[in-house]
Amino acid sequence: MRKIKLDNRIIIKRLWAILKPYRGRAFMALLAMALTAATQPLVAKALELLMDEGFRGNPGFSLWWIPGVLVSLFVLRGIGTFATAYYNNWVLSRMTNDLRAMAFARVLRLPVARFHQESTGKIINTVVADVRQVVDMIQSVFVAFVRDTLVVVGLLGYLLYLNWKLTLVAIVVVPLTAVIVRTTSKRLRHLNRENQRVTAEMTQVVEEAARGHQVIRVFSGERYESLRFFRRAEALRGFSQRMTVAFAATTPVTQIATSLALSLVVVLALRSGMTQGEFTGFVTAMLMLLTPLKALAEVNGPMQRGIAAAETVFQLIDEPVEHDPGTRTLGHAQGQVRFENVAFRYPNAQVQALDGVSLDVKPGQTVALVGMSGGGKSTFVNLVARFYEPQGGRILLDGVPYQDITLPSLRAQLALVSQNVVLFDDTLKANIAYGVEEVDYARLAAAIKAAHLDEVVARLPEGVETNIGENGMRLSGGQRQRVAIARAIYKDAPILILDEATSALDNESERAVQAALDTLMAGRTTFVVAHRLSTIERADLIVVMEQGRIVEQGTHEELLARSGTYANLYRLQFTTPAEAA
Repeated sequence: MRKIKLDNRIIIKRLWAILKPYRGRAFMALLAMALTAATQPLVAKALELLMDEGFRGNPGFSLWWIPGVLVSLFVLRGIGTFATAYYNNWVLSRMTNDLRAMAFARVLRLPVARFHQESTGKIINTVVADVRQVVDMIQSVFVAFVRDTLVVVGLLGYLLYLNWKLTLVAIVVVPLTAVIVRTTSKRLRHLNRENQRVTAEMTQVVEEAARGHQVIRVFSGERYESLRFFRRAEALRGFSQRMTVAFAATTPVTQIATSLALSLVVVLALRSGMTQGEFTGFVTAMLMLLTPLKALAEVNGPMQRGIAAAETVFQLIDEPVEHDPGTRTLGHAQGQVRFENVAFRYPNAQVQALDGVSLDVKPGQTVALVGMSGGGKSTFVNLVARFYEPQGGRILLDGVPYQDITLPSLRAQLALVSQNVVLFDDTLKANIAYGVEEVDYARLAAAIKAAHLDEVVARLPEGVETNIGENGMRLSGGQRQRVAIARAIYKDAPILILDEATSALDNESERAVQAALDTLMAGRTTFVVAHRLSTIERADLIVVMEQGRIVEQGTHEELLARSGTYANLYRLQFTTPAEAA
């Protein structure tokens, strides 16, 4: 998917919109920074007075003024520094949460196809790391640029007050710094984009290594994974080195220019007849200028990193969500599902995944979808769940076209049990009563009993309140499958999608859960994707699919009697090796 580049002005405007609700506290931070900045020229002025009045032994000058003034200045500076840190963190922490919430909310509403186009690692990296870089950039710019600019303005004002001619010589460094910053900006922006891309790839490698640790060990993939990680780490090191070179080159050039200006100023000052105090104050103020000028020169690095990260974050936030033109809201559907000449092709695929499929499923029917892999079974149920939109024909629920039904209303009619069980790092209760705010404990107990999880719950240390770990890692494969079935039972939807729902169960558990599923399926429209034909012999309708088309349909007995594709599949599964010989 081609990304649209965002102009810097657009990025800054959008960041300001996020900052706007907190502008009161941001203004307080600005005042605190102004207070801190104001103490800088006052310190130089205090040194000037000390040199001219204190060291000359002026009888009207009390030595107690020295600690009084200095302590007062540093107390004010401490108050300003603390207030700056406090208000900045108050504002920026909320901006971080807002940005992450916006990005995560968009992730939850992205079309299914979007997750097939981008790695999980990149999405994680955008929501977590890139948002952090954006906020770090704001902090660097807001604190360094605003505070240090105020310090520079204050010190320059004091220098102009002392001797405007010498000050003009001193500020020759400013335009030089601006030229250096402008020269390095484009290169830093490009390097930061590449750095983000490789960081996302590294995140993906780590995520896959953690998720697939068993496969890695069994297939001795440690060296392969280490090489994958090392290549990304080396690429990041290279980008880091190049960014450091581009970024660090600004500092010595600025410092050399400053030292030349300072040397010239010292010579001219000695010839100008300045008093010792004025000279000390002038040189002190000039030296104080070095730190904020250096900080302003160095702000370009984090700014370019942050701008590149903000571009990625806003691109995610701007991604189109699932298309939902529907306006009708359904109550509890009867469950009639009709496919009318439905066609669908995946992006970049050469052939149709579904090609002119028509099927009328009556309320309460159990429809089994069978056939060889790649025949279109999973695509069929993905369209039932409206994870994809058909590119030809239409699908209707209770006579209402899918396009007319709002997505939340349609999904409320569906329950799904997939062969790839997805559980969350939460309690067993939360996983079964998923998506509801108030748990119905009677309904929860019934779902647990129907899914034959009673004994499992009894053995858990905290019962249904036990945390089952990432993707249910504290449960066995069969138990995880039964939790997914209990989740579907709890939802009590009129349409069920069972995609190899008993694939991970042993024979004893499969019989128990199959009985529970038979009870659950009664009176509900059920789509069963199955490879083991023994599990769907009692289906009301068996649909045989090949190359995206329906080639046969009927009951188990009818299809066997025809001696067609289904009969061949059935014989292949139930013929013993001795019989085949």
